[in-house]
Amino acid sequence: MKPDILLMDEPFSALDYQSRLAISDDVYRILREEKKSLIMVTHDIAEAVSMCDRVIILSERPCHVKKILEIHLTGKSTPIENRKTKEFSDYYEQIWKEIDHESRT
Repeated sequence: MKPDILLMDEPFSALDYQSRLAISDDVYRILREEKKSLIMVTHDIAEAVSMCDRVIILSERPCHVKKILEIHLTGKSTPIENRKTKEFSDYYEQIWKEIDHESRT
């Protein structure tokens, strides 16, 4: 099978931190080389920002789309390198504020 879209639900959650980073770089490289799309469910903000072109933030139940962020990182490269971009922390903070605000209400 050669799917155009891969669906992943918390794909790296069972891995230690170093393995998570290494595997995310491998998956990212394969997706780019094979010209595939990925829909990934994750609770890891850094993982989402470093791997994705778009982050969709969902509300608490009953669930609805709360916000969609287009991720534009300068010199976008691998997930490990993307964490070093100047925009990374801004996107991280934006997402954190969205989900933290909801958990306090």
